[in-house]
Amino acid sequence: MTLPKRQMKLGAFLQSVGHHLAAWRHPDVNPEDATSLEHLKNLARIAEQGKFDAIFFADGLGWPQVPPQLLAKGAPAYYWEPLTVLSALAQVTNNIGLISTISTSYLPPFHLARLFASLDHISNGRAGWNLVTSGTDFEAKNFNLDTQTGHQERYLRAREYVDVVKGLWDSLDDDAYLFDQDSGDFFDPEKIHYLNHKGKYFSVAGPLQSARPVQGYPVIVQAGSSEDGRHLAAETAEIVFTAQQSLEGAQAFYQDIKQRAQAFGRTPDSIKVMPGIMPIVGKTLAEAQEKFEQLQSLIDPTIGIGLLSGFLGNIDLSKYSLDDPVPDFPVTEGWQSRQQLLIDLARQENLTIRQLYKRVAGARGHKIVVGTAAQIADELEHWFNHSAADGFNILAPTFPQGLSGFVEQVIPELQARGLFREEYEGNTLREHLGLARPRSHYHDTV
Repeated sequence: MTLPKRQMKLGAFLQSVGHHLAAWRHPDVNPEDATSLEHLKNLARIAEQGKFDAIFFADGLGWPQVPPQLLAKGAPAYYWEPLTVLSALAQVTNNIGLISTISTSYLPPFHLARLFASLDHISNGRAGWNLVTSGTDFEAKNFNLDTQTGHQERYLRAREYVDVVKGLWDSLDDDAYLFDQDSGDFFDPEKIHYLNHKGKYFSVAGPLQSARPVQGYPVIVQAGSSEDGRHLAAETAEIVFTAQQSLEGAQAFYQDIKQRAQAFGRTPDSIKVMPGIMPIVGKTLAEAQEKFEQLQSLIDPTIGIGLLSGFLGNIDLSKYSLDDPVPDFPVTEGWQSRQQLLIDLARQENLTIRQLYKRVAGARGHKIVVGTAAQIADELEHWFNHSAADGFNILAPTFPQGLSGFVEQVIPELQARGLFREEYEGNTLREHLGLARPRSHYHDTV
């Protein structure tokens, strides 16, 4: 019997009017779309038309503490609370998954469990949680703290957080509801479970009020590539979003995550590795390069340096010339994996500060692929077939043009090669990803 050909998974990362730092200044972009729900509805429909596995929203809990004049140079990346947006988008889509970032640092796990259980029911089984630990002092200052909690401590706390959330999602068995008007029993009292969790970081009694999520658990996603992040992902995540610049780096990360997952008794296919990719699509290579250079020319140096400084742990770059080599600096307690990626990139390619901020502004450390639809498909296929990725999180440079261009040009190329679906395999995000529906942990203890 011939096994079906392995196909890649694709996420559509939606953000404002585009992922490129200067997207809002592009003449073909309407900057007012950054504050428009109709704009996001349109993007969700385009992504579903392209048969993407999921749309994905990042989130942040505040603006960097920099002068307002600097903030005013860029469109806000996180304008609305993402779960509220995804609940609205669930009403205008039917199949596509709905993934949102929510940090474990500042929201109690009971609230998170309830929010995602609700979204999973509202969307009929399409919810996914991107688990992160907030890594900036400016976010901490919005929650009665002066500085963020230490990196290792944040991840230890997140590990217990996952156990609490899963335990709450298991509060009611799948068949607990009876709706029996004759007996007067709305649900079976034998099928409700009180969590009564008491750990180092959390004390949560439970149960959650809602029925068990449609998918058992919403799909768990993780976006950290540090040592602590990899450990947490290998144990708990089903999708890993990562930033990788080279095939070799992506292969090493892919192999590491799969091996770590196996060490926790998991199968390699139970965790999908999806690097971020920014595609610049043109009818010719020259047209694609021209599109990219136009965007690059719109970057305000002030905001480019500010973004780079933020990624590097708020390093003061003002005392250097833009054409100086990137200075040495220590990895801080913040976004450790992204800082290390930028350090490595600067050293490997001998980049100046100006060159590095232009690389960062393009896709914040993610790989940029410039070319025709066939050339972009070639690159994705090469990574996919050489153990570097199970799929990709697509960061369109501008919206809606960048996303619609990918759907209209690159998706058909991938489909023609048998690398991507032509129709959805099912209705839930787990079905799209080929992930099993988890049993309640109470079934494993009886």
